[in-house]
Amino acid sequence: MINYIWFVLIFIGILTGIINGNVQAVTDAAIQSAKTAVELSIGMIGMMSMWLGIMKIAEKSGLINKISFILKPVLKHLFPDIPSNHPAMASIVMNISANLLGLGDAATPLGLKAMQELQTLNRTQDTATDSMCTFLALNTSSITLIPATVIAYRVAAGSQNPTQIIGPTILSTIVATTVAIIAVKTYSKFPKYSKTKPDIVRKNKS
Repeated sequence: MINYIWFVLIFIGILTGIINGNVQAVTDAAIQSAKTAVELSIGMIGMMSMWLGIMKIAEKSGLINKISFILKPVLKHLFPDIPSNHPAMASIVMNISANLLGLGDAATPLGLKAMQELQTLNRTQDTATDSMCTFLALNTSSITLIPATVIAYRVAAGSQNPTQIIGPTILSTIVATTVAIIAVKTYSKFPKYSKTKPDIVRKNKS
């Protein structure tokens, strides 16, 4: 679907340029954007490598386990269906840690791993559990203390003060996470969604 959306946007832009007689401007913009994309990607390599390295060191040094211990009371309340020693919990902690540092690229594979682990606790193949929905809401809105990826973008784009977004980012992500958790926990209690819960479906079929 996203491919169709991009195609329509590009087509409309080119068509508008032709109608207004600005075909050369469209061509120049395409070339300049391609150049900017390459420069931006290269500029981010150093920043992303550093933060991904820090995440790996944190994992090997046991820092992730300490973070897991600190977050355990909160996570146990958010994910009551997950056993405390289950691999899914470790994957969720890793994902949260990456998101706290604003490492969206690093958080994505960790999030996929967490979902795979959560699926091992799921009794159905086509219906998400409460834990899956909660994790998705938490991952999407995650609190970010250091928006490393965005800072890297700003550095690569030549920003004079790339770290000035830290304060607004912390505030906005706290609000987003709070709203997301309240929403997912509230919706999970509605009869409409309770009818499709994997455990309930399983019991009804038994």
